Amino acid sequence: MADAAQPKPMDAHTHDSGTRRDFLQIAATSLAGIGAAIAVWPLIDSMNAAKDTLALSTTEVDLAPVQMGQRLTVKWRGSPVFVDHRTADEIKAADAVDLGSLRDPQTDAQRVQKPEWLIVVGVCTHLGCVPLGQKPTDPRGAYGGWFCPCHGSQYDTSGRIRQGPAPLNLAVPPYQFTTATTVKIG
Repeated sequence: MADAAQPKPMDAHTHDSGTRRDFLQIAATSLAGIGAAIAVWPLIDSMNAAKDTLALSTTEVDLAPVQMGQRLTVKWRGSPVFVDHRTADEIKAADAVDLGSLRDPQTDAQRVQKPEWLIVVGVCTHLGCVPLGQKPTDPRGAYGGWFCPCHGSQYDTSGRIRQGPAPLNLAVPPYQFTTATTVKIG
């Protein structure tokens, strides 16, 4: 019985097969992980923006031909952007507004980089309609800005909501003047 209590000596063959088994398990697990990563990569890569979308992420606008009092509509990221070359009277009217009377209070200076140029996303903040007011013959509402005929939202000459159900001002997109007569939106 004393012989049964003693451990059997390990032969070289048993020790080698244990090491080989460990190596095979590590190699199989590594290959399975690499295979899973390769299989999932197309799904992850499809979440990146397409090249045509990235090309639309910025828009350059030449402001030289836009006359004082004229409004221009350009596309940026599939949405209309209103560029308004404001008159001195429109700037004065925007500056004279009592901020306490605004639903979404912002000064005109917070919304523009140069007082004569107002640049806003032309999408009503109520239900996403495109407000009227870009053409000289369009109704501009009581505040001389834009009028959304869908539910009656009215915006002033700074694109701020003044009347109607829209909760917020027209959004100001990120933009910068690259030259005195060129603006880059986006």
